[in-house]
Amino acid sequence: MQTYLEHANITVPDVDAAIAFLRTLDPTLGVRNDGTGENGRRWVHVGNDRAYIALQAAHPAPAPKDPHETYVNHGINHLGWVVADHDAVVKRLDEAGYRRGMEAEPHPHRKRAYYYDSAGLEWEILEYLSSDPAEFNDYKQ
Repeated sequence: MQTYLEHANITVPDVDAAIAFLRTLDPTLGVRNDGTGENGRRWVHVGNDRAYIALQAAHPAPAPKDPHETYVNHGINHLGWVVADHDAVVKRLDEAGYRRGMEAEPHPHRKRAYYYDSAGLEWEILEYLSSDPAEFNDYKQ
């Protein structure tokens, strides 16, 4: 079996808002489990049979001690989702009112867009326009 990423675990301030973002990105994603952890906080797995995002409710403190600033502080900058129809996903996210992130440089073999969810986490949406990895992984374009 080839190694692949099965899941990412993210602490979020509002689990339901995070689920709404992910289900806007891909309406076929399901809630695999919705429970309460040993710490008493809610956790949810959103995904499909092979991969998921684990969402952990944040501690109910008034504000994080060390807020994450994307591309400045340590932590996750964004997670990338490969989709079959980039334009349709972008349209759904725009219509739902999600804020766009940085502009991606045009590339002949891939489309990219960046969005922030309601918690300020950034997500990259990608569509590969070629089946040749040498083309869609070309960083000189």
